[in-house]
Amino acid sequence: MSKALETQRTYALVGTGGCGKTSLAEMLLYQAGVVGRLGKIEEGTTALDFEPEETKRRGSIQPSVATLQRNGSRHFLLDIPGDGNFIGDIGYLLSGVDAAVFVIDAVDGVRPLTRKLWQSVRAAGLPAAVFINKVDRDRADFDMAFSGLSAILGMRPVLLYMPIGQQANFKGLVDVLAGKALFFGADGKVTEGEIPADMADDVAALRETTIENIAEADETLMEKYLEEGELTPEEMAPGLQKGVLSGDLVPVVAGAAMENKGGAQLLDTIDRLLPSPLQRAAWLDADGKERASSPDAPAACFVFKTLADPFAGQLSLIRVLSGTVSTESTLKNMTTGEPERLGSLLYLTGKTQTPCKDALGPGAVVAVAKLKGTRTGDTLCDEKNPFVLPKPTMPPQLITYALAPKEKGDEDKVFTAVHKLLDEDITLRLARDEETGDILLSGMGQLHIELSVEKAGRRYKTEILLKTPKVPYRETVRGKAQVQGRHKKQSGGRGQFGDCWIEMEGLPRGSGYVFEDAVVGGSIPRQYIPAVDKGVQEAAARGYLAGCPVVDFKVKLYDGSYHTVDSSEMAFKIAGSLAFKKAMELMKPTLLEPIVLLSVSVPDEYMGDVIGDLSSRRGKVLGSDSQVGITEIKAHVPMSEVLRYAPDLRSMTGGQGVFTMEFDHYEEAPPPVAEKVIADYRKERGEE
Repeated sequence: MSKALETQRTYALVGTGGCGKTSLAEMLLYQAGVVGRLGKIEEGTTALDFEPEETKRRGSIQPSVATLQRNGSRHFLLDIPGDGNFIGDIGYLLSGVDAAVFVIDAVDGVRPLTRKLWQSVRAAGLPAAVFINKVDRDRADFDMAFSGLSAILGMRPVLLYMPIGQQANFKGLVDVLAGKALFFGADGKVTEGEIPADMADDVAALRETTIENIAEADETLMEKYLEEGELTPEEMAPGLQKGVLSGDLVPVVAGAAMENKGGAQLLDTIDRLLPSPLQRAAWLDADGKERASSPDAPAACFVFKTLADPFAGQLSLIRVLSGTVSTESTLKNMTTGEPERLGSLLYLTGKTQTPCKDALGPGAVVAVAKLKGTRTGDTLCDEKNPFVLPKPTMPPQLITYALAPKEKGDEDKVFTAVHKLLDEDITLRLARDEETGDILLSGMGQLHIELSVEKAGRRYKTEILLKTPKVPYRETVRGKAQVQGRHKKQSGGRGQFGDCWIEMEGLPRGSGYVFEDAVVGGSIPRQYIPAVDKGVQEAAARGYLAGCPVVDFKVKLYDGSYHTVDSSEMAFKIAGSLAFKKAMELMKPTLLEPIVLLSVSVPDEYMGDVIGDLSSRRGKVLGSDSQVGITEIKAHVPMSEVLRYAPDLRSMTGGQGVFTMEFDHYEEAPPPVAEKVIADYRKERGEE
């Protein structure tokens, strides 16, 4: 098995939406003979985009796996979506691979989201190669795209295959280290030739720079290069791989995936330079305990994604971390503590499933059907040799929508349908709002929510409507008031009596609720005091102005009276509620609105438009930071103003802007905003 593992490669295609990752995967599958013709995104015929929502929007919305064989080497390829709506679980996906092939569009170059994706690859500690795609397109600018790798992303790129011409004149590649030209013929077939004379000087200079970069990755090579001024290909090969594996060097290949140009050269680069599972560093658990990526270590697998299959049911995508597994393996789920028999193992290529009869070692990526209690992020391992791979950190959800059934009374059906998506998409959050009764679905963006609801409706035959949820406003008070809450009811037999005096005052923002028991002399028996507290809290949760919870206030219970027969916990709870309402009437409550911290990354040319737009949304710009063509703007903005920010930013920046958003604090709402919220609340309740 070790011999096979030496040539095995497990890698992810990473890049922004529209850069051509799925087309690149299609080209690699075609080069390996897995598919007989190149599928096209526009026609919905690629092997890896097969969900109806993907073919409809012509873009990936979920990761896909492909398995291919080339020259006796097995490759496991993971195509990761590049839209900001669908990359929330990228930490989990990168835990399933040993390296990344970073895809850059030669037309757009490095985008704002590119930097975020590259940071994810670096955080995962993965070696990488770069494929600069679409060199044949109108407006392609290879030099611009290549320079952005170092200037914006901070890479040390090593250009191994540079383009001969670009746009309509793209006709081949120069193998920089070998010093020869590769010209493309029909269907991307390659013939060797001489480097064009007008490129000879540039190639010579580039080759010298490349050799210097390789030499700097190894002290011995550096000494030899300084002494002799040259390195042989045999000397450069291990030095280059050493630099790539350490992350110091990033090899770069140019090409055009839809024209089948550059695929063979990229596969050669992957085979030569990216790591086998035996070359990767040991896995670490939360305590820093190591587990070697070796077939001789105890068995362990990590579930990095869960998919729903219409025939097989739930499919768990597992990466073998160590040891060997087979269809006969039974491993312990370290989250649930329960054993799981793997049973059927499946090689995947898009929706095509091929039964796996082999024993699988480290680096293998396969699907396992119908595991009982296993979810994304779980580790399965040998019961006698426990090991748990830590779950990657997830970013916060950016947007929340309320869901409603098309047919009244189908709320539970809607909740159940969407809940079934949560296993396969861990970036979704589903909840019921106790204040409003809304079913709330939170996700990474508007498109994420819309497509998730569309998928739930299609699969589970229910029509779901999306509506903007109520913003979580709050109410608060200022000053101080002393009031009596008295509840007395006589209706024959035992009555109800509760009487309390409270002092209520506003507290600084963020203080929450404070209850002080200052009763002396037994004017209220001890067993009834918690009931007053509960009555106040329940009334505060219902709000006073607009049905929003009241926050940041203190209640001091200091006096009252009781009846030996008629007093009860319920009577004092009602008395506490009445006292709270009287205090609110006297203290002139105000409405608080939630403020979010918004971080927006855009190309420099859009900075003015974005800042102007944030100001129009009542935002306060905190500052900006510009790095080689990309500006990051931070601002405090009312949440109500950015519920639908994603499509607006996309429109302003031609799809090149990205943002993150998180709750920061509450501020007093301006009178026009407060008046509208209160009026809407009263209208909803049928009040004038």
